[in-house]
Amino acid sequence: MANSFVRYTGDGSTTTYSVPFSYRAQEDVSITIDGVLTTAFTWNGAGTQITFTTAPASSTAIEIRRTTSQGTKLVDYASGSVLTESDLDTDSDQAFFMAQEAIDDADDVVKISATNFQWDAQNKRMTNVADPVNAQDAATKNWSETAMSAQVAQATTQATNAATSATNASTSETNAAASATAAAASATAAAASETAAETAETNAETAETNAETAETNAAASASAASTSASNAATSESNASTSATNAASSASTASTAASNASTSETNAATSATNAATSETNAASSATAAASSASAASTSETNAASSASAASTSETNAATSETNAATSATNAGTSETNAATSATAAQAAQAAAEAAADNFDDTYLGAKASDPTLDNDGDALTAGDLYFNTTTDKLRVYDGSAWNDAVTDLTGVVTKTSTTGSAELPSGTTAQRDGSPSAGYIRFNSDETSFEGYDGSAWGAIGGGASAGGAIYENSNSIDASYTLTTNTNGMSVSPITIASGVTVTVPSGARWVIL
Repeated sequence: MANSFVRYTGDGSTTTYSVPFSYRAQEDVSITIDGVLTTAFTWNGAGTQITFTTAPASSTAIEIRRTTSQGTKLVDYASGSVLTESDLDTDSDQAFFMAQEAIDDADDVVKISATNFQWDAQNKRMTNVADPVNAQDAATKNWSETAMSAQVAQATTQATNAATSATNASTSETNAAASATAAAASATAAAASETAAETAETNAETAETNAETAETNAAASASAASTSASNAATSESNASTSATNAASSASTASTAASNASTSETNAATSATNAATSETNAASSATAAASSASAASTSETNAASSASAASTSETNAATSETNAATSATNAGTSETNAATSATAAQAAQAAAEAAADNFDDTYLGAKASDPTLDNDGDALTAGDLYFNTTTDKLRVYDGSAWNDAVTDLTGVVTKTSTTGSAELPSGTTAQRDGSPSAGYIRFNSDETSFEGYDGSAWGAIGGGASAGGAIYENSNSIDASYTLTTNTNGMSVSPITIASGVTVTVPSGARWVIL
């Protein structure tokens, strides 16, 4: 328990708090709430309690601390003056209170533990800690969580990107398959168009042949009609000649009349035949003209069919080219899909590797020191984990686990570079149970420095007081003591030796009591 301050935690209702330590004047006592000085309180009559005007809020930090003047001596002795009890008490209290405050300040720091020589924060949190820079720097909760969150977020992003790439790869593969199918369909259509074009070309050639045949037939029919017309004209001329001969023969002989009549009938028949032949010739000419027109139309149709066949052939070639292009595009899409799938797998592997590396370095929260990492592999220097039993972050140095935050308990501090060392201070009963030679401390019971020589504790001289005129010694001995061999001792009475305590004077040594 501290001798110069006391700390409380506010609960929102309590207003009165005890002041358990001594003080010279109430002006030497200061009160803070959450580190802020306050004067909103009153003292009770005995000076052992203070009462706040308003109860401090719940969870606030309340500190009541004595601060004795260190810059001004409260008593200034003068030659020839009377030494009063009050002056001596005031002077002694000032030094005593300052020593207590110095001891409390020295105890109120992080020290090295006497059990394992490691820094011990005594189950207190360390605040206002900077972010780590070097590999062995202490890491704060916020830094560790931020670092873990960043790496987890990066791993999550990489995994998401990998999944997206895999999806895109699958889509590209599907599109490639569709393009391949479309290319196959285009190739089939091109083959069909090419066959149709060849058929149309054959039909056009056949029509052209038919047209030529019809034209030849028309020419033959026209020639036959012309021949028939010529024969008709010849028959008509023969009929006229026969009629003339018949008329001449009728006047000369009666027998010839019958022949003439017969010839006349023959002539009429020939004339009828001639008219029929002429009609047939006209019909043949008309048929020839129709055949010629049909032949011309067939020729025109053949030319159109040939042009259509050429167009179909061109379209078929274009379709074939498009089919080849689609097939090439399908192959490219398939290649791109395979590349995307490979990249997605690589990204996913990288994300998983990053997460695994982090998991192998920071092993998480555990109740005791692990012997293997989270994958069951051997530990490596720099591995970290949080010990839930001691609430400490621990780091592996390659052979053993150590606390990542250093314990300052047990360190002898100093006021400044050129100031003073702040030695441990305590009562006689608070001495080390098993001291070693060379230990040094300030005995608050004896109000003097003392050291351990390997066998006993002894006072360390501090010179005379009162300007070198007075040497002071304690008036009681509470622990057994043996004078050092070949030395003498001197004390001023009265001296009280506690019950059960002995002072041993070796042979050849003297202890003089004045």
